[in-house]
Amino acid sequence: MNRAPGLSVRLKLTLSYAGFLMVAGALLLAAVWVFLLRYVPDRAMLYVPDSTALNGVFPVRSTLLHVFLPRAAAVAGFLLVFGLLGGWLLAGRMLGPLVRITAATRMSASGSLSHRINLEGRSDEFRELADSFDAMLARLEAHVGEQRRFAANASHELRTPLAATQALLEVARRDPGGPSGELVERLHTVNTRAIELTEALLLLSRSGQRSFTPERVDLSLVAEEAAETLLPLAEKRGVTVRTSGDMTPVGGSPALLLQLTTNLLHNAIVHNRPEDGTVQIDTAVRPGFVVLTVENTGDKLTPQLVSTLTEPFQRGAERIRNDHGGVGLGLAIVRSITRAHDGILNLTARPGGGLRVTVQLPT
Repeated sequence: MNRAPGLSVRLKLTLSYAGFLMVAGALLLAAVWVFLLRYVPDRAMLYVPDSTALNGVFPVRSTLLHVFLPRAAAVAGFLLVFGLLGGWLLAGRMLGPLVRITAATRMSASGSLSHRINLEGRSDEFRELADSFDAMLARLEAHVGEQRRFAANASHELRTPLAATQALLEVARRDPGGPSGELVERLHTVNTRAIELTEALLLLSRSGQRSFTPERVDLSLVAEEAAETLLPLAEKRGVTVRTSGDMTPVGGSPALLLQLTTNLLHNAIVHNRPEDGTVQIDTAVRPGFVVLTVENTGDKLTPQLVSTLTEPFQRGAERIRNDHGGVGLGLAIVRSITRAHDGILNLTARPGGGLRVTVQLPT
């Protein structure tokens, strides 16, 4: 933004300090005049008896003013110079942290997010501003790093089905009389995988924008709807799904909250024991927030692995593709939707195997 040049803040503060000092000096001189000099007579009128001898000077108002005004003018000039010089130095010292904050802002605007102000000293307004700016830079650096990793992973994941499609088309070109039915089936599978990945990427991008109007949603009904939708998949894999909980009203997007619950349930069904697996979905109301909990049975997970499950394209202990393996964005979408609703997502490995996922959403 182009602005007309103006006075610097340091010069404005200097003039303010000097002006305040001059006003204070003028008020002091006025007080001397009002409360002292005005009571001094302009003419000396003395009655002296013959037997009394008087020695000394008897000043009158004109004499005092003649002596006082030059000294007062000299003091006012000294106050002006002292105010300008002292104000300039004091303003420079006070605005020193602001200069460092401005320099850090310009560096971050040029693309350098690793720089920090690290303003020393006790807490005051400038220190709080510097600390807030450092925290903002740290969040921005982490966000940019996460976006770069996400873009790299997305490019890699999208390149895989495209490369497979290209390979299949090359085989078909070299062997025109080959079995077309098998080729079409493989192309359909690869294309379906690419479509699922693209839709997941779009959903992940939209869920973090918070571009929705909050509505009143009963999270327990959302959990039941997700369980009914995925019941065929659970029966196919031999997994028992149980739901429980009271009415849990929450404000948010019904579509996104349904996607969040569906992703959690799908993840709990797919990453479960081959036989006799269970999934438990609970909803509860706590003071100030509601809780959605999804637990499943399965293999034992290490805390290190659990901490990476919400990263994009992480698929449990191994990057395995199967008929319902997903594209590795399920829990990443859950985390994004939770953040968009100002909630908290916690993942904990169960001692007996499996995962416990807790989503806290403000009421």
